Amino acid sequence: MTDSVTGSVTESVTEEPVELQLERYRTELTGYCYRMLGSVFEAEDAVQDTMVRAWRGYRGFEGRAALRSWLYRIATNVCLDALNGRNGRARPMDLSGPSTVATASGAQLPEVHWIGPAPDGRVLPESGDPAEVAAQRESVRLAFVAMLQRLAPRQRAVLILREVFGWRANEVAELLGVTVASVNSALQRARAAIAADPAAARPAPVLDEDHQALLARYVTAFEAYDMDGLAALLHEDVTLNMPPYEMWLAGRGEIRDWMLGPGCGCRGSRLVPVTANGSPAFAQYRPGAEGGHEPWALIVVEVSEGRITGLTNFLDTDVLFPLFGLPPRLAAGQELPEVG
Repeated sequence: MTDSVTGSVTESVTEEPVELQLERYRTELTGYCYRMLGSVFEAEDAVQDTMVRAWRGYRGFEGRAALRSWLYRIATNVCLDALNGRNGRARPMDLSGPSTVATASGAQLPEVHWIGPAPDGRVLPESGDPAEVAAQRESVRLAFVAMLQRLAPRQRAVLILREVFGWRANEVAELLGVTVASVNSALQRARAAIAADPAAARPAPVLDEDHQALLARYVTAFEAYDMDGLAALLHEDVTLNMPPYEMWLAGRGEIRDWMLGPGCGCRGSRLVPVTANGSPAFAQYRPGAEGGHEPWALIVVEVSEGRITGLTNFLDTDVLFPLFGLPPRLAAGQELPEVG
């Protein structure tokens, strides 16, 4: 049987255990739900709910539609139920204007307010058509996920299904129970929202040798705590935000002054490279009071035109470091771990 959405061959009812049939879609469904919900933890819960519903309803499914399409229908309903009556997650830049080092406060908001990071392996395919993989990588960037959260939930689903996963308008209309005209109208409005958001519209750079060299210089400057050298790598309009703190900073001068002032406890840190949201990222370990290094932040780095344009420091390391498979601390003299 051919999947009308992807053109790939899918099974209807086979002798393969249903659990195995469902499991092969877990990563792509998690990526879909993450874009819808803005939290990888909520996304994984939504996918698990989807799998349970699919397993319970599989006997009545009988292959009347492509299995993938059926699962996306269930996952969409799970996400829409979860989003009912609540505000979308955000980044600090979506909620207020920038602070300065002099005006920054320590006010925090609960985790449910913030878009969270996602390990690439949880939300992106390992292989596939290069153009499709690139589109999926761009659509999990923090700025793009933040833009999605500002759309109405059904409009969000339309944009993701049409632009990221390549569904046809009639297929999305059938899934959502609306007209094709309604789908096309929602897509047009969503595209306008992207165009009005430069950070969301900006394509993700190819991490070529030049970008890799930029990141290597960033690590060298950070670990040496050479803030003049680090500032030289930043775009003039660079931003720094640190969920769960509400405040955020703009401009290389403010970030340099922050790191030399309130952020000076980061001196002596070590950075472990990881990947998150289709972007380069680093696990930051600060010097511990009893030797070694302790978790401090997961830093997602946004790059454009040969400069660093954004730094998001996620500070909830108690849940994020295990999610990324990172060690709970680095012993003195320990070699940096390799993280997949």
